[in-house]
Amino acid sequence: MIAEALLYAATVPMTLKAHRRFIRYSVNLWSRAGRCSRQWAEHEERSRNVVRSAIAELRQRRTAVVLGSGLLRDVPIEELARTFDTVVLVDLVHLASVRLWLRLKRYSNVRLIARDLSGYDELAAGKQPEPLAFLRSVPYLDFVVSANLLSQIGRGAQRRYEAEQAGAMPADTVAQLIEAHRSALEAAPCKTCLVTDVSYAVIDRQGRVHDETDLLHGVALSSVRANWQWPVAPLGEESNDYQIVHQVVAAY
Repeated sequence: MIAEALLYAATVPMTLKAHRRFIRYSVNLWSRAGRCSRQWAEHEERSRNVVRSAIAELRQRRTAVVLGSGLLRDVPIEELARTFDTVVLVDLVHLASVRLWLRLKRYSNVRLIARDLSGYDELAAGKQPEPLAFLRSVPYLDFVVSANLLSQIGRGAQRRYEAEQAGAMPADTVAQLIEAHRSALEAAPCKTCLVTDVSYAVIDRQGRVHDETDLLHGVALSSVRANWQWPVAPLGEESNDYQIVHQVVAAY
């Protein structure tokens, strides 16, 4: 708890005021990633490997953008920084620990941008959500990776939607925002790589499935080239009686 509190306190002054309410989610993720490092290792390596595979198909490597850069555990940041002229990391919150690690590595070509990638505010204002429109202004853009972000957009939108007054937002708000992200990636004028969990199952010690949930709210993905399981909450993390396993796919 002390480490989490210190990390939270160190991150606050580095974070936009509008985004500070999200710091605790990032700190909680950092804490769980540490506790579950062994169980998450395969997922993180598979995520890095599909990004590497996508990069290998590129003819030019000028600017790369990572959407949902997070803790950088599931992104091959060393390869990105070494092979691209510029790497832009985009997320709501960049933890102080991540900033320090990047500084120690002396990645002079890595840029951090704090941005809400959900499109929720645009939809709330009655506009067509274009959460990735800013990519059109990124010079020499050759590669975009969405790194285990899409389902988080859905979960965040679901929380905000449920807190709204009835009728304030469209009934399909979550699906609209997930689709906006998916279609924007598909329309991007460069190579893209989408890594996302698409569903999860609650599984007991005997292997029986007690609950399954579609994290993409009916939105279908195309060009899926890899899939695997990610034990987000292994036995003992949330309960000694069950684990929560996510299904992950990669499209590129």
